[in-house]
Amino acid sequence: MPLMSIRILINGAQGKMGQVTVQAIQQAPDLELVATLDRGHSLITRIDETHPDVAIDFTEPKAVYKNAQIMIEMGVHPVIGTSGLTLQEIENLQHLCREKSLGGIIAPNFSLGAVLMMKYAEDAARYFKDVEIIEMHHHEKKDAPSGTANKTAQMIKQAGHHAQYPPIHSVRLPGLVAHQRVILGGLGETLTIQHDSINRDCFMPGVLLACRKVMTLKGLFYGLEKLLTDETTAA
Repeated sequence: MPLMSIRILINGAQGKMGQVTVQAIQQAPDLELVATLDRGHSLITRIDETHPDVAIDFTEPKAVYKNAQIMIEMGVHPVIGTSGLTLQEIENLQHLCREKSLGGIIAPNFSLGAVLMMKYAEDAARYFKDVEIIEMHHHEKKDAPSGTANKTAQMIKQAGHHAQYPPIHSVRLPGLVAHQRVILGGLGETLTIQHDSINRDCFMPGVLLACRKVMTLKGLFYGLEKLLTDETTAA
């Protein structure tokens, strides 16, 4: 084990994303998995017992805000993959991180391909006035629209100076993992930007990147794309 390994706690370790994340952390030579917990376990107690540097949250929308508050208040770098946070809640958490001088990330999607899809949609929205989003996920996903779709809509609105957020259409069906299409319409043409997650392994490079990067961040960032640019130095 490297002397300077980053100590990781995974909240929601028995869920679909949590199980894959446990395996990825265990295989990373510079990361040390010190705690896992799920429903019925005390996050405060586990943090007290194991002293993690970073806490990853893959729980559920109704619990994520309180979980993030606990992590930040106890001085643990948050890596939040659970969707369902409102923009006001995100702002509140960012304020808490500033008070603690603590780095963290809220990522609607950890897939690098999905992040690029969102970025390309943001770029294209500057040239197309009419945009709609179709997001499709497995039938057990509890929130709709997805965090990725909401983040994409926010980026499109800001980039294209649109008066309203683009419409989002949500599909929940067995057999799906995570899929999103951004369809932009113009005079006599359409542009479709699409990303498909075939399995949950695609999220792991982004999760590992976030665990390493938050240790040096100044503030809580919303969107994995912030970690792929120089924006993190400006917080």
